[in-house]
Amino acid sequence: MALYSKRRTLTLLAGAATLSLMAAACSSGSNSSSSDTSADNSRGPITYVQGKDNSDILAPTVAAWNKAHPNEKVTAKEQSDQADQQHDDLVQNFQAKSDAYDVVSVDVVWTAEFAAKGWLTPLKGDMALDTTGYLPATVKAATYNNTLFAAPVSSDGGILYYRKDLVPTPPTTIDDMWKDCAIAKKNNMDCYAGQFAKYEGLTVNATEWMNTFGGKVVDDSGKPVVDSPESLKGLTALVDGFKQGYIPKQALTYQEEQGRQSFEAGKLLFLRNWPYVYNLALTDASSKVKTKFAVAPLPGATAGNPGTSSLGGHSAAISAYSKHKATALDFLKFLTSEEQQKFNMEKGSLAPTRESLYSDASLVKTYPYLPTLLKSIQSAVPRPVTPFYPAVTTAIQDNSYAAISLATAPDQALKNMQAALTAAISGS
Repeated sequence: MALYSKRRTLTLLAGAATLSLMAAACSSGSNSSSSDTSADNSRGPITYVQGKDNSDILAPTVAAWNKAHPNEKVTAKEQSDQADQQHDDLVQNFQAKSDAYDVVSVDVVWTAEFAAKGWLTPLKGDMALDTTGYLPATVKAATYNNTLFAAPVSSDGGILYYRKDLVPTPPTTIDDMWKDCAIAKKNNMDCYAGQFAKYEGLTVNATEWMNTFGGKVVDDSGKPVVDSPESLKGLTALVDGFKQGYIPKQALTYQEEQGRQSFEAGKLLFLRNWPYVYNLALTDASSKVKTKFAVAPLPGATAGNPGTSSLGGHSAAISAYSKHKATALDFLKFLTSEEQQKFNMEKGSLAPTRESLYSDASLVKTYPYLPTLLKSIQSAVPRPVTPFYPAVTTAIQDNSYAAISLATAPDQALKNMQAALTAAISGS
């Protein structure tokens, strides 16, 4: 997600309509569409663009690079903390064929769209990146049409934060979690929240609930199959959470940060969020739960079957219009180095993309949930991989929101979602 953010056994791989890749155009100027292959070997200052740095790792990361590369300094630009706005900012820059952005942080679901439109530099040939040791899911998420287009910087799997002082044993099923809501009521707290505002986070959360009950958004061939009895069970269970008051009405406005702030303020018993929250809940001066929380796998539909997370995370890609691609490639290698990945985990609790770090003794001692997170990421369900992803996620968001806001019955919402997905994936 936009906040870096990230996660199980059921495959949601979309082989949705595949576009032929446009030749990656390298611009010699801000508004030129002519190819300039010399840029691949050019060095100099570059600009790195990413979403709002809620984990406080951007400044020290850039400072470390600039100290070692005084003639190839990086200027960092922070976007907003909203994924949709980040996406639109990048699209506007790419459409203008601007060389203002050299390296861009891309949500795992944007890679196919941007690559298909010729906006990203393929990481092959002289621009190749060695992906040995990376989690396979993160490499796959950075690949389109069998070509790597981005460097996996952080992965993500959804996890359940809970108040261990009030709930010593975390719930393993959704029904058990709802039963624990009595504890929340007794303590004048809200029970459960995730990301339910109408944005990318809702796509993640809604699909997690449907996947957990055995549903799929699309099948292995990319055909929409969301209107199924299994998906209906999952969406209905989520809607019932709102109907029963287990999920507060205000959660309809929650993105990642609103839920984190509520949990840290001691107003929430359970929170579905990404790993980045862990370090902040431990260290924020305003956090009232520093010693009172723990994490667990997402609860499942039945005992012995953990909940299914969506795969999250971010990669770094080189703009096709960058003038200094050689420097940009070295910066990608720096961002994904084992040393930097470890720093990201220690400073911002961002899930590494290098598998070895999940068994690093010093990290596991500080973050004992790492082995659990690894299993979560390894079995996470990716969102549909398609150049038409903006239309796909809109179809999921609009109809999921209609259901959880109690404006549309879950069965009708799924029928509407199926029709909208069919139109989206066909490109119509």
